[in-house]
Amino acid sequence: MNDTQTLRASELVRLAEWPTLVVLGLTYLVWGVATVWVADWSIPAAIVLCALAGAQHSSLSHEALHGHPFRNDTLNAALVFPALTVFVPYLRFRDTHLAHHNDEVLTDPYDDPETNYLDPAVWMHLPRWKQILFRANNTLAGRLLIGPALGQIAFMRADWALIRAGDRRVLAGWLWHIPAVAVVVAWIAAVSAMPVWAWLLSVYAALSLLKLRTFLEHRAHDRTLARTAIVEDGGFFALLFLNNNLHVVHHLYPGVPWYALPQVYRDGKSDYLRQNDGYRYRAYSEVFRKYLFRAKDPVPHPLYPDGHRH
Repeated sequence: MNDTQTLRASELVRLAEWPTLVVLGLTYLVWGVATVWVADWSIPAAIVLCALAGAQHSSLSHEALHGHPFRNDTLNAALVFPALTVFVPYLRFRDTHLAHHNDEVLTDPYDDPETNYLDPAVWMHLPRWKQILFRANNTLAGRLLIGPALGQIAFMRADWALIRAGDRRVLAGWLWHIPAVAVVVAWIAAVSAMPVWAWLLSVYAALSLLKLRTFLEHRAHDRTLARTAIVEDGGFFALLFLNNNLHVVHHLYPGVPWYALPQVYRDGKSDYLRQNDGYRYRAYSEVFRKYLFRAKDPVPHPLYPDGHRH
């Protein structure tokens, strides 16, 4: 990026962050109203609203771990403390996501904690049923339906292995998660009008919505910046994902708040598209049209070097 774009991005970081606080307040309000009042007259409507609030809360948690809306990490973590999506501890999300921001290892089956690619050597030795499952997960329909479950299983297995190996930081992340979940469970049990099954379904639906965003954020490519996508969606999903669909911009300027990303993209659109080798989609409707029942990528990493084993 040129010096003007870098200066523009750095200036936007210093803008007042009231938009983040407003969205955070509205997110908690929608979730609370849905669980208490909406659930009284329509369980399906309550499920939809809780799912949207849960996905929005995850997007806000992403903002918090990148230093928004305040410069104090503890205060940011406190703002998103209630675990509306239940299954992912904030501190583990923070650590794994920041590790993912090491762009040199993006899509690496071992070093990128958010990749869906597998080492080809591992893939070859998987049983047939697992290969079928992972191939289905590489279609958008599969990612939305079974992706949250597969991702959660892989995430928890990896963390359990680290805990058994004596990683106290990972253990602490899960222990701090207990009160964050307890707050939400206590609300559901004591205040909410939603049945537990409906609430859990809304949680799964929220995680499914997030899988839409992550479905094509990265691809295998020999150039680092060309691994990261742009989805020029400026509507509903852009707000739900807090403009993280402009993903290559976020990776270049992870400290820029969500509401400033569209302007940063507009200021250097041609440069970003040149840098990421035109890895762009016009909207999420295009993503649905192309990949609902067709895999975007193979499961085994197509560029993984021979002999690279951990």
